[in-house]
Amino acid sequence: LKKKKERKKKNPHIFFIVVNEFCERFSYYGMRAVLVLYFKYFLKWDDDFSTTIYHTFVALCYLTPILGAIIADSWLGKFKTIVYLSIVYAVGQVIMAVSAIHDITDGNKDGTPDNMTLHVALSMVGLLLIALGTGGIKPCVAAFGGDQFNEDQDKQRSTFFSIFYLSINAGSLLSTVITPILRAQKCGIHTQQQCYPLAFGVPAALMVVSLVIFIVGSGMYNKTAPTGNIMVKVFKCISFAIKNRYRNRSSKIPKREHWMDWAEEKYDKLLIAQVKMVLKVLFLYIPLPMFWALFDQQGSRWTLQATTMDGNFGLMVIQPDQMQTVNPILILIMVPVVDFIIYPLISKCKLNFTPLRRMTVGMFLAALAFVAAALVQLQIDASLPDFPSSTEQQAKFINMVDRPIDITAGNYTFQLEAFQDYYTYGRQFELKIDTGSPVLISLPDGTRNTLVILEEAGRIRNIKFGDVVAKPEEGANAIRFFNGFGMVLNITVGEEGFGNIISKNMSTYVDVPQGTAEFLIKNAAGNQCVFSREFGFGSSYTFIIPPTFTLEENCGQHIKEVEDIKANSIHMAWQIPQYFLMTSGEVVFSVTGLEFSYSQAPSNMKAVLQAGWLLTVAVGNIIVLIVAEAATLPDQWAEYILFAALLVLVCIIFAIMAYFYTYIDPAKIEGNFANLEPEDEKKKNLEVAKKDMVENHNEKRRKSSNSSSDEEETSQTNF
Repeated sequence: LKKKKERKKKNPHIFFIVVNEFCERFSYYGMRAVLVLYFKYFLKWDDDFSTTIYHTFVALCYLTPILGAIIADSWLGKFKTIVYLSIVYAVGQVIMAVSAIHDITDGNKDGTPDNMTLHVALSMVGLLLIALGTGGIKPCVAAFGGDQFNEDQDKQRSTFFSIFYLSINAGSLLSTVITPILRAQKCGIHTQQQCYPLAFGVPAALMVVSLVIFIVGSGMYNKTAPTGNIMVKVFKCISFAIKNRYRNRSSKIPKREHWMDWAEEKYDKLLIAQVKMVLKVLFLYIPLPMFWALFDQQGSRWTLQATTMDGNFGLMVIQPDQMQTVNPILILIMVPVVDFIIYPLISKCKLNFTPLRRMTVGMFLAALAFVAAALVQLQIDASLPDFPSSTEQQAKFINMVDRPIDITAGNYTFQLEAFQDYYTYGRQFELKIDTGSPVLISLPDGTRNTLVILEEAGRIRNIKFGDVVAKPEEGANAIRFFNGFGMVLNITVGEEGFGNIISKNMSTYVDVPQGTAEFLIKNAAGNQCVFSREFGFGSSYTFIIPPTFTLEENCGQHIKEVEDIKANSIHMAWQIPQYFLMTSGEVVFSVTGLEFSYSQAPSNMKAVLQAGWLLTVAVGNIIVLIVAEAATLPDQWAEYILFAALLVLVCIIFAIMAYFYTYIDPAKIEGNFANLEPEDEKKKNLEVAKKDMVENHNEKRRKSSNSSSDEEETSQTNF
């Protein structure tokens, strides 16, 4: 009856643990979703360096769980470890939010931080603290939740873990939807910019809430005292075996069946057998980091790829970092589909789809995902303008004369009406317009230029203006106006202004967001009109106000446009196939890998394999940062193919290793050793007794060394 009551006992305090995990996962994935764009657009790092720092951070997040587990099990206990490291975590999130406030160093109020070094330093300190916090509590929270149940509450414990992992997915899904929306807002004291402080601030607030909620339930928790960490014991056992083998490396000493058997002098055979089982699985882990090297690029390279694509989905506009949401959505759909449809169908076909074969297929699917990403990248590259190299120059001509004109520019001869194409020239070329005298034109290296052809008092001349030499950032559209009208015009769009544009002159570029933009054009007399234009993502236009322009209701019909850079034409939906392939690979690789590891692990060493699994994620991210810095591939699609090829190679190696792997039953092996334990103890006690006899004899010999030689001989004879 008492046991029945125990099984029915409620555990309301697990609510605090579940909510804590939801808030923490929201905080982590929300911050991580916008991180690479923060590096690129706020800190002004290039794609490669942004990718390197991003994956360095992720690697640290998966290295620190080992430290957290050791601290919890050997020193502080799970509860104190979670509290202390959550404080570190929350402080790191707050520092990240502060680092993204551009106004704190924007002394001249121009929208650009004057001391970028301070922002970088704050960001790095914040990320280091976050990595220590999130990694340190990762192995503790789930285990601490499991400690809240009695041994006979299996059903309640199972329900808890289901709700617990649901909270993880819910937190990550919601955060990858919400934080990119927050980032896309405009905020600032002096100038309005992308709101990274809000995108980092909300996760920071959620982390503080997570900590408070967890502490509130403190009085109700079952807090187990630290009993020592099994990983430390395993490391000591392995270390002793290696040292002992080295000390007994002489060829005269008999060899042992397994190198771990050299630990028998200090550790019992059951522990050694358990370590052997763990090492057998860890050996299979060696190729696995390559999968994570590809998988975690969803948050870096794939997000950067999305910045050059069209995110207009009709009723809604998707931000580049929101495409990461596809992964958790597909996970929720595909896990039950694979478990309840795909695997049963394979079983009915009488195919032996073992866990290791599933993992091999998962790796192959991830490689296919990167092939798909490379194909998308090729389409994107084909749509991008041909920007000049550092030794090239480009020029475009705009005819502001009311008649066609003949132009000879270097080796090119053409008649110009509304010419918009670019031509690449040498550093200098001769420009001849109609029958006029040739004029020598000099263009700076690595530049694009617009030459506006004007006619004044019957004389034709040209004015040179510099163009943008890169795609506008963050999907904005770089817009400028050329005032061919006979008076000064003032043009504004929203809260941004082009300023007063004098006649026969060009304005500076102003970034205009995707959507419908309304340009207010007015003269000094106060007459005004509105010019509306729909923009996509990443384009650049020069709008020409002709001499015949009038400030009337439909003034836009008089304005001519010249396309400097085409808008992003490849839709973000083309990324869905690569996300589908990668998520499919994750389902059959990651879920199966954890299941396989646990089935092959001894009962008391599952935490060791969990640490090994997390370590493969860390190493995978290290591989990415090495390739990003070391590879000198000129095209992004080639890097995708390189990663795909490396994973296929690793996949083949893993398949060979899996072929020779023999599945074991850890419980059965442990049971065999448990049965043999009494006999082993007798042998061990006998060996100890013999050892004591020898030591006693040696002691007698040392004492008799001060006696006569006859006594010494007698002692030896008696022995």
